[in-house]
Amino acid sequence: MNRGNMQIESFYVIGIDVRTTNQNGQAALDLGVLWGRFFAQGVMDQIPDKVGSDIYAVYTDYEGDHTKPYTAVIGARVASLQHIPAGMVGKSIPAGRYELFTAKGNLHQGAVGGEWVKIWKMPLHRTYGADFEVYGPRASNPQDAEVDIFVGVE
Repeated sequence: MNRGNMQIESFYVIGIDVRTTNQNGQAALDLGVLWGRFFAQGVMDQIPDKVGSDIYAVYTDYEGDHTKPYTAVIGARVASLQHIPAGMVGKSIPAGRYELFTAKGNLHQGAVGGEWVKIWKMPLHRTYGADFEVYGPRASNPQDAEVDIFVGVE
């Protein structure tokens, strides 16, 4: 688990979304369906103005802390939110301090979810503005992946 605290400038993401909660394992089900839709519908290819080829999973619009409902978006970083395709959403990720964690392992066996369970137990001063995961080249092999997780902190 790599860690680091860094300042990040605001940026935009366009993708598909779901409103979910971590209660009773609901997010695991909802996110599984959302990832399935993302790949089955070729969402990445339909996103305009992409900045790079990394996939972003964003968690935002929190109603409180991580135990309350929030919106999950799977998509790509984009240059602007001027052209949001039908059926997709655009989100602005706020500038601020983010704590970096790196999940390592098999994505199909919950490597990322396992890292989040650890994060939830940490005494972080989270902002609950936006948190995000970046699936880049190091995540191309799902059996042996590294995914960076950025958690908004005060």
